[in-house]
Amino acid sequence: MGDAADGRMGAVTALVRSSFLVSAVYAESAREYGLTPQQGQLLCVLMPQPYGMGELGGMLGLAKSSLTGLVDRTARNGLVRREPDPEDGRAARVALTAKGGALVEEFYAETCRRVEALCDGLGEGERDGLAELLGRVVMDNKVPAVFMELDEGSHTRP
Repeated sequence: MGDAADGRMGAVTALVRSSFLVSAVYAESAREYGLTPQQGQLLCVLMPQPYGMGELGGMLGLAKSSLTGLVDRTARNGLVRREPDPEDGRAARVALTAKGGALVEEFYAETCRRVEALCDGLGEGERDGLAELLGRVVMDNKVPAVFMELDEGSHTRP
């Protein structure tokens, strides 16, 4: 089953193939920063604020044991830390360390640049239309905010 002769494809094929394309770019960027794609996702999720393990599991779609292993490996690399949850003394939150914050700022910016370059062949109106349509698909399906807008990335870390 190949592409149509005119280069057009259906929505399902386009969405699936674009997800593979973005995943490949994301994985390559992560690799160059010494991260697994999952560690890159974890760090990007933690950019705005620390989260509890339950929240992280839901956002990343990971079972508790998988998330624990991911956090443990990332903590061993000095990129995240567990801290007490001020609202629940029995629970812990996961936060970026200073090293993790600095790394994710660079990784995030480079990954954004690489993904943005995927649309170099589109005009401004086409980019806006693509963003609007994909944004609707994401919002309609209530996808967690696992990657923020580029201009939201300008924040300060403690």
